[in-house]
Amino acid sequence: MPTDSEARVAVYIDFDNILISRYDQLHGRGAFHTDRVRTLPADGRESKARTRFSQATVDLGAIIDYASSYGSIVLSRAYADWSVPAHAAYRDQLLARAVDLVQMFPTTRSLKNGADIRLSIDVVEDLFRLDNITHVVVVAGDSDYIALAQRTKRLGRYMVGIGVAGSTSKSLAAACDEFADYDALPGIEPVVLDEPEGEPDAPEPTPAEAKQIQAEAEAVAAPEQPPARRRRRATSESVAQAQDEVAMTPEQRGDAATGLLERALRILHQKGDDEWLHANVVKEQMKRMDPVFNEKSLGHRSFSDFIGARGALVEVREEGQARLLKLKSQ
Repeated sequence: MPTDSEARVAVYIDFDNILISRYDQLHGRGAFHTDRVRTLPADGRESKARTRFSQATVDLGAIIDYASSYGSIVLSRAYADWSVPAHAAYRDQLLARAVDLVQMFPTTRSLKNGADIRLSIDVVEDLFRLDNITHVVVVAGDSDYIALAQRTKRLGRYMVGIGVAGSTSKSLAAACDEFADYDALPGIEPVVLDEPEGEPDAPEPTPAEAKQIQAEAEAVAAPEQPPARRRRRATSESVAQAQDEVAMTPEQRGDAATGLLERALRILHQKGDDEWLHANVVKEQMKRMDPVFNEKSLGHRSFSDFIGARGALVEVREEGQARLLKLKSQ
């Protein structure tokens, strides 16, 4: 049970903002709309747009893990139209991290400012309703959130922003207590773009094609009954995949725990100036990132034994009763 002095974190993700920003960062300004990624079918043939979409995948796990370094996450929401194929591809990843998916129904041709307004209202309402929230993490780089950041700070909460470089308002970064660049988060690997050869870029749509694209987008917002059956099969496949993850071999579970330890150490090293970290702080961060973690289930009597078995990754130093850890130089 968290103590009264423990930090409690609320995370709010403007999903459309972060997805478009990441895609445009890698493929050029306006590329997300030019490539018609929003209506890209999830199970269509291979294409240049599909390859570019895969390259621009957003690692939401790294974002949630970083947010957990501020304290225990007590609330997390992601705002988007989840009937859009580009958004629906992330649903399982978000649900696996216990993120609430807030559906933004399209009431106009575009959802501009829809998520911004809903997210801002929810933050202010939650801060007045839940006075134990100490940190607010907003994942977006839109300048529309400047007023929200200022209000959050006036209410006595610590405001953290996370955005994609090149698509972040400098004024928003200045309004936050702290602002993190998505590419600098621990666990985010540099993307090496590998464009397919011999496939021409998509031409600018004609007026007739633009109308057809609009009609397809509206059809996505109101799917017919047959696609619903496809969604049920996809859900069954997702459940089977989750069951496979639970039934990992001991070696796979050990490798996953090692990766969890490395990411926890990188996050804590990045956030603080201390070269050496207390073992109990590292374990607490690991539990925040993955509440299922238990060194005893991996065959270790204690966390010290778990660390000792990973001497190639972690350097250990003892000071009295304290056990200090740091990542070995790679």
